[in-house]
Amino acid sequence: MDDPDYRVLVIILLVVAAAGAGWYFRDELLPGPDESKVIAPVPAPIEASVDDSPRHPVAAYEPSPGKPTELIPLPPLDDSDGYFLLALVDVFGTAVEPLLLKDAIIDRFVATVDNLPRDKVAEKIRPVGRLSETFRVDTNGVDKKAYISPENYRRYDRLINQIASADIGELADTYRRFYPLLQQSYERLGYPNAYFNDRVIEVIDHLLETPEPGEPIQVVRPHVLYEFADPELEALSSGQKLLLRMGSTHATVIRRSLRELRAQLAQD
Repeated sequence: MDDPDYRVLVIILLVVAAAGAGWYFRDELLPGPDESKVIAPVPAPIEASVDDSPRHPVAAYEPSPGKPTELIPLPPLDDSDGYFLLALVDVFGTAVEPLLLKDAIIDRFVATVDNLPRDKVAEKIRPVGRLSETFRVDTNGVDKKAYISPENYRRYDRLINQIASADIGELADTYRRFYPLLQQSYERLGYPNAYFNDRVIEVIDHLLETPEPGEPIQVVRPHVLYEFADPELEALSSGQKLLLRMGSTHATVIRRSLRELRAQLAQD
């Protein structure tokens, strides 16, 4: 079982705003072998789009009242890391900076968002590192079954508090500001005839469909990593599993933020 890092979530929001996860991205329930870092994400197989117009067009960015009206032009995508990082710090504060890798930030962010509805998010495309705390389980003294420990949910407290207090409108503004680069990254990921914002809305809707099982949630350990004992839960996507692993209380905060973000980004 892969356990998406809570930090990946900050990036989900980003993207999912300018932010998605956001925050990510996964760390294993138990540490696995390190993967070599790559600058460019590996494109995933895609289906050709039959529609040449966006379902959810992105409105042009307009500075909010009180902000500078003359903005520095966006740099080329491959030179955007420092500029994008500064924008994220403006939104999330300096605490976000040490969480992010400093190369190919937008490429990593776009690839991660695109992969949230899939089985796994490869470590080499994640924009952030792993959680420092280890995955924790509690064992039932009677039947010896293992369950996700409430202590495990506390690993996400700092992130969830940050999300709960975030200005979603400001996130959406940052997303619109950098959307041309996000779209360019999405196209070279392997989607030349598709639109990143459409994918963002699809991913948000997918995450909002995550089931809400009762807690505690039983896990098993057939090999090195833990898995959900319920095969229906184990069959969920990497993004949906992340919401389950962070606990129902935290997942409620994420759902609320995603709905608010969707309302600002979607043109239904």
